[in-house]
Amino acid sequence: MQNASATISPAASAEKRSAALVSVAAACVMTALKLFTGLLTGSLGMLSDGAHSALDLVGAALTLLSVRVSDRPADENHPYGHAKVENVSAFVETFLMAASAVWISGEAVDRIFFHSVAIRYSVWPLLVLMLSITVDYWRSRHLRAVANRYKSEALEADAMHFASDIWSSVAVFVGLLASWTGSLLHIGWLRYTDSVAAIAVSLMILVFSWRLAWRTVRALTDYIPAEVRHQVLDAVRHTDGVLAIDQARVRRSGSSYFADLTLSLSRQLTFQRTEELVRDATEAVQRVLPGADVVIHTVPRSTIAESIFDKVRAVASRNNVVMHDVSIQSFDDGLHVEQHIEVPENMPLRSAHDFVRSIEEEIRTELPQVSSVLTHIESEPATIENRVKVEHDRRIERHLRAAAVHFPEIIDIHDIVIGRVGDHIQVSCHCTLPDEMEMQRVHEVITLLEDRFKQECPEVNRMLIHPEPATDNHHR
Repeated sequence: MQNASATISPAASAEKRSAALVSVAAACVMTALKLFTGLLTGSLGMLSDGAHSALDLVGAALTLLSVRVSDRPADENHPYGHAKVENVSAFVETFLMAASAVWISGEAVDRIFFHSVAIRYSVWPLLVLMLSITVDYWRSRHLRAVANRYKSEALEADAMHFASDIWSSVAVFVGLLASWTGSLLHIGWLRYTDSVAAIAVSLMILVFSWRLAWRTVRALTDYIPAEVRHQVLDAVRHTDGVLAIDQARVRRSGSSYFADLTLSLSRQLTFQRTEELVRDATEAVQRVLPGADVVIHTVPRSTIAESIFDKVRAVASRNNVVMHDVSIQSFDDGLHVEQHIEVPENMPLRSAHDFVRSIEEEIRTELPQVSSVLTHIESEPATIENRVKVEHDRRIERHLRAAAVHFPEIIDIHDIVIGRVGDHIQVSCHCTLPDEMEMQRVHEVITLLEDRFKQECPEVNRMLIHPEPATDNHHR
């Protein structure tokens, strides 16, 4: 199982905070200028743009706060980190923007149909708006660049606000200019252009609010584009050894992705091979989602390539026992299985018999074609044996070498060790055989050699023969 927590670097965190702080400072200056100019001239368009900037100021402050909180590392109460705070901040900003749009529209309708307000025309509102457009363009690009670099929802929301400020300032600029032109040329209907510009600003704010709300809601509800999930699944499926993907969940928190997958692997794999497959699958996910925090669960499954021997051994593995010397014979009434199972040497016979019987029943249940199972129960040593070498026991060594002469395949017998454990004599040796000899024949020769040797030396309790290829012993 792989679990790597993604954390933002101090340099990235500092750059995000710096961008948010500059945004707050710029919003303070522009909001003050717009509101002051709007109050001075009585322009609703100017006041509405100032109100929009004031809400941007609140949003920028929220962004600064959320960026500081979101960069905190994961803790016990927030195992996925604090990045969702940015999404919450962006979601709150959508309500502020929508509220300002409703207020501006209501005020504009009131001025058009009920309470007309005379505007005091001046060049200052136009200059302030031109300055606002320039500043908003600069900070919108800067914020968007930082937001894209670090996948910051809060900074991106701020960038969208300032982008909307550009268009609203342009609308107010055009409205003020048209209204001023109407006043100079005595064209009565042009006096409404200021209020119309205010309504246009409110509509643009609503459009930006809807887009931002839609994105933040999807982020807060762990929305992931289907194509991203499909890319992750395709990458993992192409990992050699993965049989199937039982479950795959991907979520995003801020700039970090989290992937949780359950994979089916062959139950014949070793723990080490399973670990390698998990590492390969994790790397496959991170190729699609760089830096993703990946957790992989594995489930052992049988495969169509499994033989009956594999299935029998799988039952033993599931019961955490050592099984060897499995043989299967076919009779008229079905298959007959013989096997050797090792149990702890201090286990009582009754317990050992019941344990082995449960394994036999499990084999018959999983393999209906098996009619009978016979198990040879062996004790698995639980203690380390202290061997005492028997010095110069030439008789035993001579018998071993004499027995080896009867098998032409045996090239050499060497490294003979004769020891005693308690009252039992143990013998081990290395046996050199041809490189090309098949393991089936190797096993037969070693078994026959052991049987012949024990006939000559029945006092030997245990015999261990290690086969070696001839090329390993060319120096002998």
